[in-house]
Amino acid sequence: MSRYLFKHIRVISPIEDIDEIRDLMIDEHGIISYPVSLEKSDDSSLHVIDAKGFIAAPGFVDMHVHLREPGQEYKETIATGTAAAANGGFTDVVCMPNTLPAIDSRIILDYIKNKANGNIVNVHICAATTIGREGELLSPMIELMESGAVMFSDDGSCVESPEMMRRAFDYLAPFDGLLTQHCEEHSLTQDFVMHEGEVSAELGVKGYPSIAEELIVSRDIQLAKHCGNRRYHVSHMSTIGSVQLVREAKQRGQRVSCEVTPHHFILTHEAIKTHGSQAKMNPPLREQQDVEAILQGLADGTIDAIATDHAPHAEHEKHCELGLAANGILGLETCIGLTITHLVEKEVVSLSRMIELLSIGPRRILKLQQPSFHEGASACMTIIDVNAEWTPIPETSKSKSKNSPFFGTRLKGKPVYVFNKGQVFPSEL
Repeated sequence: MSRYLFKHIRVISPIEDIDEIRDLMIDEHGIISYPVSLEKSDDSSLHVIDAKGFIAAPGFVDMHVHLREPGQEYKETIATGTAAAANGGFTDVVCMPNTLPAIDSRIILDYIKNKANGNIVNVHICAATTIGREGELLSPMIELMESGAVMFSDDGSCVESPEMMRRAFDYLAPFDGLLTQHCEEHSLTQDFVMHEGEVSAELGVKGYPSIAEELIVSRDIQLAKHCGNRRYHVSHMSTIGSVQLVREAKQRGQRVSCEVTPHHFILTHEAIKTHGSQAKMNPPLREQQDVEAILQGLADGTIDAIATDHAPHAEHEKHCELGLAANGILGLETCIGLTITHLVEKEVVSLSRMIELLSIGPRRILKLQQPSFHEGASACMTIIDVNAEWTPIPETSKSKSKNSPFFGTRLKGKPVYVFNKGQVFPSEL
């Protein structure tokens, strides 16, 4: 890797209490001395960059990504998904277990680790809570933790049985493992198309009521408390009630955390009228009061992380009748732009808080090492141009799929580089 010198870059590392303008030099060994007077000479391996308006932050983590491999490589692969992650400014992702077969054995986990070996993006693994994600038998969670799994979920499906969740909490207790949940009471959501509300009634389609999420959030929080204040994480939280349940649990001292997606803090169910199947997802887009509650939770610290729920689908799975279309949208390459445009520019959160939500918070939840900006530290960082105005288009995406309602949307703020493991990736967005 060549050397990179970023002149007059703003370094923000909240966990180190750093927010200052610096000259920052990076090579394959990490952060090295950065003399202010250094100018580009005949050294062709040195890239000197005028970085006014750039932010250097600890490497961003997306803790909810669907890489689709093994089993659905026509949608995405580990190679294309991690390329999209790097292009979008992420140094780390957590891949979810609803692959074919599910990530419920050491063999599948090791397969993913081997496929991701040497990648600039660290691929962490969320393994299945139950065998085949069927909710009937616990997976070998201790063996999977020993092989590197960072948390457990039957994502895409909810563990419906309270007894099974209780067993999972108890089984992980000696190891302080992390359970996360796709919170959906399936008996209330069968054959849903979108959020249950005025728009679903207007369109005459089956709705997914907010209570179907909130019932499971409430149940699991109570189970986590009953089992000895176990670690519990709510995935892609979407309703006003869920935000309040997590807020109250934290006030009681429970070890509960949660994440939200950009689409849930930006769009409402009205987007179905404009974007059709490109705005169909699970959990569905909700109402304005839910968006406002999420924004408040982001601002006041109730919400711990922003994750994308990056869900690539092939064209034929989205360009079809709304009721038959697959749930989910891409997220890795639009996340930073959407977050700066809709949270930072609108003064919902500061840049420092944004970095907590995209880097420090996810790492804290997953017990991952926090990157450092001290001289000699390995470089694990995301470089952002906060002033860049740009429009995401399918042609610049590294993902294998192209399903996003945000293509063609004008955004402010974009990733420009990621540095990790002695490698550099210049964003092509």
